[in-house]
Amino acid sequence: MLDTAAEPTSDPRPAIVICAWDKGERAWDPVEDLSGVPWSPPGARTVPVAAAEPEALAETLSAHLADKRTRALLLIGRSQRGDDFRLQLRAENRTLGGAARMDEVGPGVARSTAPVADIVRALKDAGLAASATSEAEDDAGSFLLYSVLAHLDEVADTPAVGLLRLPADESPAAVTKAVKAAAQAMARHLSPARGPANFRDGDVEAGRPADRPGP
Repeated sequence: MLDTAAEPTSDPRPAIVICAWDKGERAWDPVEDLSGVPWSPPGARTVPVAAAEPEALAETLSAHLADKRTRALLLIGRSQRGDDFRLQLRAENRTLGGAARMDEVGPGVARSTAPVADIVRALKDAGLAASATSEAEDDAGSFLLYSVLAHLDEVADTPAVGLLRLPADESPAAVTKAVKAAAQAMARHLSPARGPANFRDGDVEAGRPADRPGP
């Protein structure tokens, strides 16, 4: 997946960041035609973020969510368990590999802020087998989910952050249908984007706040 430049700040649509964390994932392509414009659900705009090393990717995703125009994040990646699409409800405070705590002062568990029930319903309405699970997998997806949730500001209007796990052998067509259904369900819960806060256009995509000098 490709990072895209920030939309003009006059665009009132809230942004949904979509990130397939595995560099080898090819089933989801955000750009469907020759326009080069990523697909977006009604009432929102999507911002695809490319896969990267987990620690760096966590920083980039947190930077996106610090921009008040970004109201949701959908992480997508393969599961090694089960044969249905699953929304992971929580992630544990563990390092990659699970050998130790990631954050010594952070909570033991971070819970998804996405509208899980509505997403599962949307997936089923699209003809896909889907469920929600509290069972976390020991991989970069769980690491990213915890990292992003643990660094969210404690505000009333918390961004929706969710993790959609794809069956290991699912087809690109089914994956595309699932990602679109999930994003549409998230978009229905979002209010118009607020103005930028401490970010210049382009800084979010680099994961760099505006008040921090560039490289």
